[in-house]
Formats: sequence, C-alpha cells, structure tokens
Amino acid sequence: MTRTVVPPAVRAVRGVRAVRAGGRDRGSGAILVVLFAVVVLLLAAFVVDGGLSIASRERAADIAEQAARYAAQDINEDALRSGDGSVAPINFENCDANVAEFVAGIELTSAEIDGHDCREGAAANEVEVTIDVTYRPVFGGLLFQTLTVTGTATAEARTG
Repeated sequence: MTRTVVPPAVRAVRGVRAVRAGGRDRGSGAILVVLFAVVVLLLAAFVVDGGLSIASRERAADIAEQAARYAAQDINEDALRSGDGSVAPINFENCDANVAEFVAGIELTSAEIDGHDCREGAAANEVEVTIDVTYRPVFGGLLFQTLTVTGTATAEARTG
C-alpha cells in the first residue's frame, strides 16, 4: 500500500478551492433574515391597525349610545300628560340639535367625529342615532389617509 504525499502548497490550493466552492451560499441566511423581518413588521402593522380599528368602532358605538340616551331625554311633556302615561314620546324636532350638542362636548385624542344622524325609531318613544368616527391608521396610513367607522344605537324613553 503506497501512500501519496501531497505537498503543503497543493493542499493549500485545494483548501482555497473548497472554500470558494462552498462560499456560493454565503449571504443566503441574511436574505432570509431580512424577509422574515419584513413579514414580522407587516404582521405587527396588521395587529396595531386592527386593534385601532376595533377600538374606533367601539368608541363610535359608545358615543352613539350616549348620544341616543341624551336625545331620548327630551320628552314631549304635553303629549305625555295628554296620553295614558304609558309611552313617553320624544321631541324629534330637537333630536339633531340634541345630538349635535352632545357630540360637541366630546373630545377624542386619536380620532374625530365626522358626522352624526338622528332619526325616529320604531316607536314614538325610540330614537336612533348614528355616529361616524374618522381615524388615521398607524401603519396603514401609507395606503389609507383616513378610515371612517360607524356606530349606531337606539334609546327608548320609558315612564314609571
């Protein structure tokens, strides 16, 4: 059995060639890290903007509920006294003014109330209020300048 002796210079050249051949994959890990970071940032943006959307919808619904209660407090006293007292009819002529007065007193930090509507409900003692809240998404602001969410609520004036 003969053993061939490889001189050190040849071994060095073969080692350099082996490193160069294996070096074609260098940097592919960095590309994966960058792509993964972009995906994580997009998911974070989705979570933050989704949470802001849900919070804005809840806020619009809360304001609509409070404004409907405020508008339902304006009872037509003459109609209440002339009736049997079981139904408390609402002054719908003042409904828009009452909602506008209530909305004017609300201050929002991350959104603004864009519009409101007040209309008669299914019965003479019900009022339905719709509130539009406009907000700006944190990360989605590049695609959407502002988004509008709507909250609707009904309040009933009761006696007794």
